[in-house]
Amino acid sequence: MRHDTHTAEKDLWIYGINPVGEALRSGRRIITLYTLAQKGHAKDIVEAARAKGIPVKSMDRKFFDDRFHKGHQGIAAIVERKKTIGIEELMEIPGRKGETPFFLILDLIEDPRNFGAILRVADAAGMHGVVFQSHRSAGITPVVSKSSAGALEHVNLVEMPNIKHAMEKMKRADITLIGAEAGADRALWDIDMRVPLALVVGSEGEGLRRTVREMCDHLVTLPLHGAVNSLNVSVATGILAYEVLRQRRV
Repeated sequence: MRHDTHTAEKDLWIYGINPVGEALRSGRRIITLYTLAQKGHAKDIVEAARAKGIPVKSMDRKFFDDRFHKGHQGIAAIVERKKTIGIEELMEIPGRKGETPFFLILDLIEDPRNFGAILRVADAAGMHGVVFQSHRSAGITPVVSKSSAGALEHVNLVEMPNIKHAMEKMKRADITLIGAEAGADRALWDIDMRVPLALVVGSEGEGLRRTVREMCDHLVTLPLHGAVNSLNVSVATGILAYEVLRQRRV
């Protein structure tokens, strides 16, 4: 994807009505908004951007088609890169809110659409934050933003060279690590999820790495009764997350 020549490396494209709208609402700095040169297009977003003093440029459809995947909806923006937080700051959030810790750790989720869909689940389920690894992971990209339907703007993210360091810190803080693993002996509803916890999910192809799996306090599986023997990782994460909410009745 091409960036404008004036765009600094720290800045990033986002595209689509929901991602751009949520970026505006969240307060992320928007450098320039681009909209389809069509009367009344994305009127609410354009008006909100102008009210904040954000430059708005009208472009033809080719501008969008050349730069973005399907689903750009004729609107895009150059934004300051999404800010991440440290693991210590993440672990302080539940206490400030008076809530039971609920985290998510991603073990090498490389597909940006899966990563974005998982962030949408994390936001919907009220997770306190998501930890992911800085290499062999999708990272924060325009496709992730689009796939999250704007949820990226509202989820606390921790990017670490090695997620096992985060797992070690959580274990020392008495946070239970629950790993999702096909073929595990226990189903997700057999574990008490009312305790402080972090769900740990791996890539669809590889699952959890052995060293990550061994650090988990419990391994759970989602029983499958159909002909297909796996679920998309974002779907599985959603099921796990809502079992936590069911048990906690929040």
